[in-house]
Amino acid sequence: MESLFFFSIVLLLCCCSSSSSDEDISRNQFPDSFFFGASTSSYQIEGAVHEDGRGLNNWDVFTHIKGNIIDGDDADQTDDHYHRTEEDIELMQSLGINAYRFSISWTRILPKGRFGDVNPEGILFYNKLIDNLVQKGIEPFVTISHHDVPLELEERYGSWLSPLIQDDFAYYADICFRTFGDRVKYWITINEPNLFATNAYMYGTYPPGRCSAEFGNCPSGDSNTEPLIAVHNMILSHAKAANIYKKNYQAKQRGFISIVPNASMYVPLTDSKEDREAANRALAFCAPWILDPLILGKYPSEMRKYLGDQLPKFSPEEKAMLKDSLDFISINHYVTLYAKDCIHSSCDTGGHAVQGFVYTTGEKNGIPIGERTAFYRFFIIPDGIRMAIEYIKARYNNRPLYVLENGICQENEPLELNGELLQDRQRVNYHKAYLAAVNRAIRDGADVRSYFVWSLLDNFEWASGYTYRYGLYYVDYKTLKRTPKLSAKWYSNFLNNESGVYQDAIAMITPEKNDDLSSALKMEV
Repeated sequence: MESLFFFSIVLLLCCCSSSSSDEDISRNQFPDSFFFGASTSSYQIEGAVHEDGRGLNNWDVFTHIKGNIIDGDDADQTDDHYHRTEEDIELMQSLGINAYRFSISWTRILPKGRFGDVNPEGILFYNKLIDNLVQKGIEPFVTISHHDVPLELEERYGSWLSPLIQDDFAYYADICFRTFGDRVKYWITINEPNLFATNAYMYGTYPPGRCSAEFGNCPSGDSNTEPLIAVHNMILSHAKAANIYKKNYQAKQRGFISIVPNASMYVPLTDSKEDREAANRALAFCAPWILDPLILGKYPSEMRKYLGDQLPKFSPEEKAMLKDSLDFISINHYVTLYAKDCIHSSCDTGGHAVQGFVYTTGEKNGIPIGERTAFYRFFIIPDGIRMAIEYIKARYNNRPLYVLENGICQENEPLELNGELLQDRQRVNYHKAYLAAVNRAIRDGADVRSYFVWSLLDNFEWASGYTYRYGLYYVDYKTLKRTPKLSAKWYSNFLNNESGVYQDAIAMITPEKNDDLSSALKMEV
């Protein structure tokens, strides 16, 4: 029934509207209260990993092991935001954004988790950051953990694989609420638990680098069970932190709390019943893996059907704690792909149980699903974000929704050889088209309240190192100079309801018509 309802919505949307990329879009088409922001995370931009009492985290060690990072680099310095905070806030103010999403470094606050003291220098750093943002009229959206965990917890008990981390996370979150909550009104407990667990415990490409032999060359791990255990502990960690916030802080601080899953969009590869069911299954194994337990009190029925006893169970007490632990829904969106069934059909690659027995791809008969980008799995499909929003809207009765990340990367090439790094017309066109798609979702009744660009600055992109650039501002990693790209200038003009000089950059982003995609989007299960 859910899949029938969802693809009926998709059919209606595709038949009744033109491509978002063909629309003009301006700031005044959104509600006055709408948040337009930019996002970063502490490990990706701060640097200063050995300064002022900061402890080691899981990435500090992982990045220094040969072969773990594509370009062999690390984030020991990255953008050096730690020493350039005021300069970067000036960049935000010049853009005209009214919100900034950043994360707190767990080990800058608690170098050894709850097994050590609170670091006063870390408290001072984030107090200054938050104070400066508020002074500039920029709303802080604060993520408590964005892929980083104290190394102490990894070495003591395996971090997210142990239920012990739930109390560690709650202890850390309590300190954040108590220290910063008088100025922070929007809290995100954990960033993309579904993505992190898959990369860390299924593929082994994130620390602690665990996987089964079929997925990579990891020293140990179980790709069939560990991602499920890790997500389970993250969900309960969120619930414990939210429970503390709601009992002890929310009434006085008047803030809100959520968690942000990665929310990809999937459409059937063919018009077969099997592929239509596979697309719906892929969707359920994505954002609902996180959201269903926190809103409905149980894992998605699609996951329970195919994973059975492999899924961890919530006790009655835990279910009670999960209830009402989200004040709003938030998502990060980057991907729309085709989905192929691997239950009734053979799949050469993919189709693992934790993936819902679905193979996903960006091509059909050699034709890409949308305009290509620098990253092989990312294609420009503005309607993808609109459909993801509609899916969330239908599944969870149109709760308030915040888009906290959306962006497009460029390959990192020498600046003097590639003017596109600064004249990033593709990024301008991308955000124009995706904003138009979000706007259409709002006009169709979705309660969407924000759009955050990933990212404010070029930065360290996890296992990809510095091979890709997502920033509105170009960062020279040798001099650390920040230079606005065309996209930064366009975003500023957009936020100020100005057009003119950068309108010539907004002409394309309508790739060669893909009839296969059009047909897939119109399919009805």
